[in-house]
Amino acid sequence: MSNRKWIALAAVLLALVGTPAQSAITTFGYRVVHTYPHDPQAFTEGLFYQDGYLYESTGLNGRSSIRKVSLRSGSVVRQRALDPRYFGEGIVAWGDRLIQLTWQSGEGFVYDLATFRAEGQFRYAGEGWALTRDDHHILMSDGTPFIRLLDPATLQETGRVKVTRNGVPLANLNELEWVRGRLLANIWQTNTIVQIDPASGEVVGEIDLTGLLDRTRVRSGSEDVLNGIAYDARHDRLFVTGKNWPSLFEIRLVPMKAAP
Repeated sequence: MSNRKWIALAAVLLALVGTPAQSAITTFGYRVVHTYPHDPQAFTEGLFYQDGYLYESTGLNGRSSIRKVSLRSGSVVRQRALDPRYFGEGIVAWGDRLIQLTWQSGEGFVYDLATFRAEGQFRYAGEGWALTRDDHHILMSDGTPFIRLLDPATLQETGRVKVTRNGVPLANLNELEWVRGRLLANIWQTNTIVQIDPASGEVVGEIDLTGLLDRTRVRSGSEDVLNGIAYDARHDRLFVTGKNWPSLFEIRLVPMKAAP
Protein backbone atom coordinates (compact mmCIF):
# COMPACT_ATOMS: atom_id res chain seq x y z
CA MET A 1 0.00 0.00 0.00
CA SER A 2 1.31 3.46 -0.92
CA ASN A 3 2.17 6.09 1.67
CA ARG A 4 -0.70 8.22 0.40
CA LYS A 5 -3.19 5.40 1.01
CA TRP A 6 -1.76 4.76 4.49
CA ILE A 7 -2.25 8.43 5.35
CA ALA A 8 -5.83 8.38 4.04
CA LEU A 9 -6.62 5.21 6.00
CA ALA A 10 -5.14 6.69 9.17
CA ALA A 11 -7.29 9.79 8.77
CA VAL A 12 -10.43 7.67 8.43
CA LEU A 13 -9.57 5.61 11.52
CA LEU A 14 -8.87 8.75 13.54
CA ALA A 15 -12.21 10.20 12.53
CA LEU A 16 -13.98 6.99 13.56
CA VAL A 17 -12.19 6.57 16.88
CA GLY A 18 -11.86 10.24 17.76
CA THR A 19 -9.44 11.85 20.16
CA PRO A 20 -9.43 10.90 23.84
CA ALA A 21 -12.15 12.73 25.75
CA GLN A 22 -11.21 15.02 28.60
CA SER A 23 -12.47 14.05 32.02
CA ALA A 24 -15.79 15.62 32.95
CA ILE A 25 -15.73 18.05 35.86
CA THR A 26 -18.71 17.90 38.20
CA THR A 27 -19.97 21.31 39.25
CA PHE A 28 -21.67 21.93 42.57
CA GLY A 29 -23.89 24.57 44.03
CA TYR A 30 -24.52 24.72 47.76
CA ARG A 31 -27.14 24.83 50.46
CA VAL A 32 -26.47 26.70 53.71
CA VAL A 33 -27.12 24.37 56.64
CA HIS A 34 -26.15 26.77 59.42
CA THR A 35 -24.59 30.21 59.84
CA TYR A 36 -22.16 30.90 62.68
CA PRO A 37 -20.58 34.18 63.82
CA HIS A 38 -17.05 34.93 62.66
CA ASP A 39 -14.73 37.72 63.81
CA PRO A 40 -14.87 40.41 61.07
CA GLN A 41 -11.40 41.54 62.16
CA ALA A 42 -9.93 38.12 61.33
CA PHE A 43 -8.04 38.22 58.02
CA THR A 44 -8.44 34.48 57.58
CA GLU A 45 -5.52 32.64 55.99
CA GLY A 46 -5.82 29.13 57.44
CA LEU A 47 -8.65 27.14 59.00
CA PHE A 48 -9.32 23.63 60.27
CA TYR A 49 -11.73 21.88 62.62
CA GLN A 50 -10.68 19.52 65.40
CA ASP A 51 -12.35 18.16 68.53
CA GLY A 52 -15.22 20.62 68.53
CA TYR A 53 -13.21 23.77 67.82
CA LEU A 54 -12.02 25.76 64.85
CA TYR A 55 -8.35 26.62 64.59
CA GLU A 56 -7.65 29.74 62.56
CA SER A 57 -4.60 31.58 61.29
CA THR A 58 -4.93 35.28 60.49
CA GLY A 59 -2.69 37.38 58.26
CA LEU A 60 -1.33 40.91 57.74
CA ASN A 61 1.87 42.18 59.30
CA GLY A 62 1.22 43.29 62.86
CA ARG A 63 -2.15 41.52 62.99
CA SER A 64 -1.20 37.89 62.34
CA SER A 65 -2.16 35.26 64.92
CA ILE A 66 -3.15 31.67 65.53
CA ARG A 67 -6.45 31.11 67.31
CA LYS A 68 -8.60 28.42 68.86
CA VAL A 69 -12.21 29.48 68.29
CA SER A 70 -15.61 28.37 69.55
CA LEU A 71 -17.65 27.23 66.57
CA ARG A 72 -21.03 28.27 67.97
CA SER A 73 -20.14 31.65 69.44
CA GLY A 74 -17.17 32.64 67.29
CA SER A 75 -15.34 33.70 70.45
CA VAL A 76 -11.58 33.21 70.73
CA VAL A 77 -10.66 30.59 73.34
CA ARG A 78 -6.88 30.85 72.92
CA GLN A 79 -4.71 33.13 70.82
CA ARG A 80 -1.05 33.73 70.09
CA ALA A 81 0.16 36.75 68.13
CA LEU A 82 2.86 36.38 65.51
CA ASP A 83 5.89 38.66 65.48
CA PRO A 84 4.93 41.77 63.42
CA ARG A 85 7.69 40.93 60.94
CA TYR A 86 5.66 37.98 59.71
CA PHE A 87 2.48 37.67 57.64
CA GLY A 88 0.72 34.55 58.92
CA GLU A 89 -0.59 31.99 56.45
CA GLY A 90 -1.89 28.39 56.49
CA ILE A 91 -2.01 26.06 59.49
CA VAL A 92 -2.44 22.35 60.09
CA ALA A 93 -2.32 19.96 63.04
CA TRP A 94 -0.16 16.85 63.15
CA GLY A 95 -0.31 14.88 66.38
CA ASP A 96 0.18 17.31 69.25
CA ARG A 97 1.75 19.99 67.04
CA LEU A 98 0.29 22.94 65.17
CA ILE A 99 2.28 24.00 62.10
CA GLN A 100 2.03 27.47 60.55
CA LEU A 101 3.36 29.03 57.34
CA THR A 102 4.27 32.65 56.67
CA TRP A 103 3.75 34.34 53.34
CA GLN A 104 7.05 35.63 51.97
CA SER A 105 9.53 35.08 54.80
CA GLY A 106 10.40 31.48 53.93
CA GLU A 107 9.88 30.54 57.58
CA GLY A 108 7.32 28.34 59.28
CA PHE A 109 6.59 27.83 62.96
CA VAL A 110 5.73 24.83 65.11
CA TYR A 111 3.63 25.13 68.29
CA ASP A 112 2.19 22.86 70.92
CA LEU A 113 -1.40 22.35 69.82
CA ALA A 114 -2.84 22.46 73.34
CA THR A 115 -1.02 25.54 74.64
CA PHE A 116 0.29 27.36 71.52
CA ARG A 117 3.72 27.31 73.09
CA ALA A 118 6.45 27.80 70.47
CA GLU A 119 8.41 24.61 69.80
CA GLY A 120 10.46 25.26 66.67
CA GLN A 121 10.89 26.72 63.20
CA PHE A 122 11.51 25.39 59.70
CA ARG A 123 12.40 26.91 56.34
CA TYR A 124 11.18 26.52 52.77
CA ALA A 125 11.81 28.16 49.42
CA GLY A 126 9.24 30.43 47.81
CA GLU A 127 5.98 31.61 49.32
CA GLY A 128 3.78 29.87 51.87
CA TRP A 129 0.01 29.94 51.27
CA ALA A 130 -1.87 27.05 52.86
CA LEU A 131 -1.58 23.69 54.60
CA THR A 132 -3.67 20.57 55.06
CA ARG A 133 -2.94 16.86 55.53
CA ASP A 134 -3.80 13.34 54.53
CA ASP A 135 -2.83 10.25 56.52
CA HIS A 136 0.79 10.33 55.40
CA HIS A 137 1.78 13.84 54.31
CA ILE A 138 1.33 17.50 55.01
CA LEU A 139 0.21 19.24 51.82
CA MET A 140 1.25 22.82 51.08
CA SER A 141 0.21 25.39 48.47
CA ASP A 142 2.44 28.27 47.41
CA GLY A 143 0.42 30.22 44.81
CA THR A 144 1.70 28.11 41.91
CA PRO A 145 -0.02 25.10 40.27
CA PHE A 146 2.07 22.79 42.46
CA ILE A 147 1.06 21.17 45.76
CA ARG A 148 4.12 20.31 47.83
CA LEU A 149 4.26 17.14 49.92
CA LEU A 150 6.03 17.63 53.24
CA ASP A 151 7.39 15.00 55.60
CA PRO A 152 5.38 15.47 58.84
CA ALA A 153 8.43 14.70 60.99
CA THR A 154 10.99 16.97 59.32
CA LEU A 155 8.64 19.38 57.45
CA GLN A 156 10.95 19.06 54.45
CA GLU A 157 9.60 18.69 50.92
CA THR A 158 9.49 15.12 49.59
CA GLY A 159 7.57 15.63 46.35
CA ARG A 160 5.11 17.70 44.34
CA VAL A 161 1.82 17.24 42.50
CA LYS A 162 0.98 19.50 39.56
CA VAL A 163 -2.65 20.63 39.56
CA THR A 164 -4.34 20.91 36.17
CA ARG A 165 -7.81 21.62 34.86
CA ASN A 166 -8.32 19.63 31.66
CA GLY A 167 -4.57 19.48 31.28
CA VAL A 168 -3.97 23.20 31.84
CA PRO A 169 -1.95 24.17 34.97
CA LEU A 170 -4.10 25.88 37.61
CA ALA A 171 -2.41 28.52 39.77
CA ASN A 172 -3.56 30.61 42.78
CA LEU A 173 -4.47 27.55 44.83
CA ASN A 174 -5.01 29.02 48.26
CA GLU A 175 -6.66 27.60 51.38
CA LEU A 176 -6.64 23.78 51.39
CA GLU A 177 -8.68 21.04 53.05
CA TRP A 178 -8.68 17.25 52.76
CA VAL A 179 -12.24 15.94 52.37
CA ARG A 180 -13.06 12.27 51.80
CA GLY A 181 -10.00 11.49 49.71
CA ARG A 182 -10.12 14.69 47.66
CA LEU A 183 -8.07 17.84 48.06
CA LEU A 184 -10.18 20.98 48.18
CA ALA A 185 -8.59 24.32 47.29
CA ASN A 186 -10.14 27.71 46.96
CA ILE A 187 -8.91 29.76 44.01
CA TRP A 188 -7.69 33.11 45.29
CA GLN A 189 -9.87 36.13 44.42
CA THR A 190 -12.73 33.92 43.18
CA ASN A 191 -15.87 32.29 44.57
CA THR A 192 -14.66 28.88 43.41
CA ILE A 193 -13.38 25.87 45.34
CA VAL A 194 -11.96 23.04 43.25
CA GLN A 195 -11.87 19.34 44.08
CA ILE A 196 -8.55 17.77 43.09
CA ASP A 197 -7.67 14.12 42.55
CA PRO A 198 -4.51 13.95 44.71
CA ALA A 199 -3.00 11.12 42.67
CA SER A 200 -3.19 12.81 39.26
CA GLY A 201 -3.52 16.44 40.25
CA GLU A 202 -6.49 16.80 37.89
CA VAL A 203 -9.46 18.94 38.91
CA VAL A 204 -12.51 16.68 39.12
CA GLY A 205 -15.03 19.06 40.65
CA GLU A 206 -15.79 22.75 41.06
CA ILE A 207 -17.91 24.35 43.80
CA ASP A 208 -19.49 27.72 42.96
CA LEU A 209 -20.07 29.74 46.14
CA THR A 210 -21.32 32.88 44.40
CA GLY A 211 -23.81 34.72 46.60
CA LEU A 212 -22.81 32.98 49.81
CA LEU A 213 -22.09 36.26 51.59
CA ASP A 214 -24.01 39.48 51.11
CA ARG A 215 -21.17 41.74 49.88
CA THR A 216 -22.66 44.75 51.68
CA ARG A 217 -21.68 43.06 54.94
CA VAL A 218 -17.97 42.84 54.07
CA ARG A 219 -15.83 45.23 56.08
CA SER A 220 -13.52 46.74 53.47
CA GLY A 221 -13.21 45.48 49.93
CA SER A 222 -11.14 43.61 47.38
CA GLU A 223 -9.05 41.62 49.85
CA ASP A 224 -12.06 40.37 51.81
CA VAL A 225 -12.51 37.27 49.70
CA LEU A 226 -13.41 33.64 50.23
CA ASN A 227 -10.54 32.00 52.13
CA GLY A 228 -11.21 29.37 54.73
CA ILE A 229 -12.27 25.72 54.45
CA ALA A 230 -12.68 23.33 57.37
CA TYR A 231 -14.12 19.82 57.56
CA ASP A 232 -15.59 17.87 60.46
CA ALA A 233 -15.02 14.29 59.27
CA ARG A 234 -16.89 12.67 62.16
CA HIS A 235 -20.15 14.49 61.38
CA ASP A 236 -19.50 15.16 57.68
CA ARG A 237 -19.77 18.92 58.04
CA LEU A 238 -18.10 21.37 55.64
CA PHE A 239 -17.42 24.94 56.78
CA VAL A 240 -16.33 27.95 54.71
CA THR A 241 -15.60 31.59 55.45
CA GLY A 242 -13.50 34.47 54.15
CA LYS A 243 -11.12 37.23 55.13
CA ASN A 244 -12.89 39.70 57.45
CA TRP A 245 -16.21 37.96 56.90
CA PRO A 246 -18.72 38.37 59.74
CA SER A 247 -20.06 34.84 59.21
CA LEU A 248 -18.85 31.27 58.85
CA PHE A 249 -21.13 28.93 56.93
CA GLU A 250 -21.80 25.22 57.21
CA ILE A 251 -22.77 24.16 53.70
CA ARG A 252 -23.99 21.06 51.92
CA LEU A 253 -22.89 20.55 48.31
CA VAL A 254 -25.57 20.25 45.63
CA PRO A 255 -24.42 18.51 42.41
CA MET A 256 -25.35 20.50 39.32
CA LYS A 257 -23.87 18.99 36.17
CA ALA A 258 -20.73 17.64 34.55
CA ALA A 259 -18.82 20.25 32.55
CA PRO A 260 -16.14 19.75 29.87
